[in-house]
Amino acid sequence: MTDNNNNPMDSFATRIGFILVSAGCAIGIGNVWKFPYLCGQFGGAAFILIYLLFLLIMGIPVMVCEFAIGRGSRRSAAKSFDVLEPKGTRWHVFKWISIIGCYMLMMYYTTVTGWMLYYCYLHFIGTFVGASVPAIKAVFGTMLGSASTMGFWMILACAIGFVVCFFGIQNGVERITKGMMVALLLLMIILAVHSVFLEGAEEGIRFYLVPDFDRLTSIGWGNVIFAAMSQAFFTLSIGIGAMLIFGAYLPRGRSLFGEAATITALDTFVALMAGFIIIPACFAYGIKPDAGPSLIFLTIPNLFVKMPGGQIWGMLFFVFLSFAALSTVIAVFENIIAFGMNLYGWNRRKSVLINIVLIIALSLPCVFGFNIWSSFQPLGPGSGVLDLEDFIVSNNLLPLGSLVFVLFCTKKNGWGWPNFLAEANDGTGTNVPSRIKNYLMYVLPLFILTIYLKGYYDMFSKQGTTVLIKWFLAAACFLAFILYGSTGTPSGKDK
Repeated sequence: MTDNNNNPMDSFATRIGFILVSAGCAIGIGNVWKFPYLCGQFGGAAFILIYLLFLLIMGIPVMVCEFAIGRGSRRSAAKSFDVLEPKGTRWHVFKWISIIGCYMLMMYYTTVTGWMLYYCYLHFIGTFVGASVPAIKAVFGTMLGSASTMGFWMILACAIGFVVCFFGIQNGVERITKGMMVALLLLMIILAVHSVFLEGAEEGIRFYLVPDFDRLTSIGWGNVIFAAMSQAFFTLSIGIGAMLIFGAYLPRGRSLFGEAATITALDTFVALMAGFIIIPACFAYGIKPDAGPSLIFLTIPNLFVKMPGGQIWGMLFFVFLSFAALSTVIAVFENIIAFGMNLYGWNRRKSVLINIVLIIALSLPCVFGFNIWSSFQPLGPGSGVLDLEDFIVSNNLLPLGSLVFVLFCTKKNGWGWPNFLAEANDGTGTNVPSRIKNYLMYVLPLFILTIYLKGYYDMFSKQGTTVLIKWFLAAACFLAFILYGSTGTPSGKDK
């Protein structure tokens, strides 16, 4: 095993900085956009209870694995396996899941972040004041149809993220993200308090806080459980090494389970508060909260039009969304910058300058997919470049990357359980109990595989049996490669 004690690495100035930056990575569009409409679609409070259970049994363990690999190697995901893998194994091949995953995530996440910034600007200048429902819908359609508009706001999102990262982990990422996170939490509390005191919000609060398991029966328990499992898994940004780098920047002295639990709790708090902002307000104004992805850009502006002082509340809401999206952009950009520094020995300035050009260029296909390349429908009618990129990341790289991290930490031919446990439990705080080894080795991978395969089934089942079988075979081959193809001696007995 390579010695890494002399590896110079940046580090966080404070523990609260680590927690807020890591939480900022986890807190993103999935919390404040997807979580509220999933609650609306899958039964409200009962869905939330199942979601919280899966956060505990799935999300936190995978996050601990990522943090442990990062702190144990003192490298980004581009070099962590090289440092920790036993001699003669090939776990380092899997760094490409993280590298490709971070780049591809930013290929469409920067575009959606640009949408948030643009809508903040539109509310600021009063575009939606007195607007009709067709007019609000037309604004979104006009934005998607304009490559120049979307390109400008995407480039602005990239520029903000890379400028913050340029100043380093303490003076840039930690300082700015801490400020954004504090502002995000304050905005969220203000918006939530305003929402729950709206006239007619009581029914929405009841829907959100009082479990109705009869509703789950009508929706289908299997559908609700899988939706909760998937959201709990994807909300924490685990699987592509985005969290791993912050473990590399974390000094020893605190055990990792407690840190992961704190970050998960903060991530969950933001998601729950986003629901408090949106769902009671939807009930108060007779708007359905189960509108799906259109909730934010088509449904919510209609809500603010009806609300007294709606221009101000709408602007604050999209500032909140922008901070949530930018915190993830900054965190993943820091990973991307570290890749260049670890793999090629670039200094931070060079890595920033090369990657800002690269990310902007790689993000253009997503922008063009809504206008000049709109005829390209890679996943069937109605799909676009963003859908393809999101499918590759969310349905493939995130679950498979998480599977690799868990197996690497538990298998003898990987880093191994004793090494993982020693790193995870190094310091004060709550420890990972040794008795959960079999759960991490066998049960958690089964959950991850369920998400992986169900994602393929849902995506392609509507396209016919032949297409579904072909995609499942492709998924099975990729999975076989993950489990057996590059781990050296997969049949060896575990310690």
